[in-house]
Amino acid sequence: MTDSDPLLGPSLDPASMRKQYRAAGLDETELADHPMEQFARWFVEAAAHGEARGGVYEPNAMVVSTADAQGRPSSRTVLLKQYDERGFVFFTNYESRKARELAENPHVSLLFPWHPVARQVVVSGTARRTGRDETAAYFRTRPHGSQLGAWASTQSSVVSSRDELDASYASLVARYPEGEQVPVPPHWGGFRVSPRAVEFWQGRENRLHDRLRYVAVPDGQWRVERLSP
Repeated sequence: MTDSDPLLGPSLDPASMRKQYRAAGLDETELADHPMEQFARWFVEAAAHGEARGGVYEPNAMVVSTADAQGRPSSRTVLLKQYDERGFVFFTNYESRKARELAENPHVSLLFPWHPVARQVVVSGTARRTGRDETAAYFRTRPHGSQLGAWASTQSSVVSSRDELDASYASLVARYPEGEQVPVPPHWGGFRVSPRAVEFWQGRENRLHDRLRYVAVPDGQWRVERLSP
């Protein structure tokens, strides 16, 4: 049923939107010993599902939530670019809001929302900048236009118009035409999020979802605990 609001116009009732999850469950005996190995399994499955019509779009898209020194949170979607046993890596402008907040407060949360397969992965950890060599190696793999975009955008700052942004990009195209090496911006680079807890969420019937969380323990191992849905 739709309603009409004088300010919002026709609207839908979100409380009436329901999907019944019928996916197979997630059992402790099925988990890998290390959360990054378990993440790799699910990531491959999400990517494979994305190849089908209506599948997971950009399975490497993740919501990054940070907070400033006063604890005020902010969130945005970025793309995961690397992962291994050390954690999750993304790249950004070091003058952006997220980077400024991480400089004040390195605690961060990541969320991979794989809705078409009724799965989520939630990560809690700390972020540290990657080394410049690692940043440069990744920067060289970016398309030429994306390399220029890293120079053209003063991310999170107020810009007077789209024309100003386009003009900045155009001047860079003239300075660094296709085929010419673009230097790595000194204000741009990566963050590696080292996990302290990783939750694997599998949707189930009647909202009785499976939630299994790895928690780091002092001896370097991981404890697995089941959370109530």
